[in-house]
Amino acid sequence: MAITAADVKKLRDATGAGMMDCKKALTENDGDFDASVDWLRTKGIAKAAKKGGRVAAEGMVSVVAEGNKGAMVEVNSETDFVAKNDKFKEFAANVAKVVLDTKIEEVEELKKATYPTGGTVEEVLTDLIATIGENMNLRRAKYVEVEAGSVAAYSHMNGKIGVLTVLAGSADAAAVAKNIAMHVAAANPQALNRDEVDAALLAREEAVYKEQALASGKPEAVIEKMMVGKVNKFYKEICLVEQAFIMDTDKTVAKVAEEAGAEVVAYARFGLGEGIEKKEEDFAAEVASMTK
Repeated sequence: MAITAADVKKLRDATGAGMMDCKKALTENDGDFDASVDWLRTKGIAKAAKKGGRVAAEGMVSVVAEGNKGAMVEVNSETDFVAKNDKFKEFAANVAKVVLDTKIEEVEELKKATYPTGGTVEEVLTDLIATIGENMNLRRAKYVEVEAGSVAAYSHMNGKIGVLTVLAGSADAAAVAKNIAMHVAAANPQALNRDEVDAALLAREEAVYKEQALASGKPEAVIEKMMVGKVNKFYKEICLVEQAFIMDTDKTVAKVAEEAGAEVVAYARFGLGEGIEKKEEDFAAEVASMTK
């Protein structure tokens, strides 16, 4: 199949590999994106797959927490200028409060909910679009709650990243929950624990590790130990409770919570615009000669 400039850019953004390596990977794998990522990683050219994390959209993530419950919403705009508008920020904060009060996470249902100043969320959003003159979108929402424990909300980079953390146990662990929320913003874990790691993702990792181990030419028994070590390291890198806590790297996140008489039972992290592709008009010229 024909490899396009857009294909090359997507793979380059996801892996950090060079353009020529990306083109070769796509060619070797008949344009299959996931297979090309694995091919690059097997060759040691790419360290990890970064699906969707490199794209962006404007707007803000608004988070709120009260006692044992919390809520978070992402509202998108066309430009960063509008995202800094006080009316836009007020709308996002109010919608997060609506989620906190109603527990509604489904966007279409949330649009029908009553806005604090009257009317529905959708009606107020429509009026805001008409007033500011730029398209806006209520993209997603999250509600969390714990029967006995603490919930913390954290906003980073003026709403570019929003985090909610849920700790069960001591109701006095709010400060620890906030610190763990800051950790989540920085470390971007992919799962709470090993049980929540996506099976397909784990299978892909194991396949790459096995191919790398086999290429080493070591005995089968040694290869098995290498596999176990690599998989355990993978878990420690992506599972929140196993990650080294950013404020005290001698302890895991689970240990920090335990010392506060609590346990991390859930978290949520919204990165502004993740998964929303934006057009880039100038890339084709850069790689046109490579993709003919």
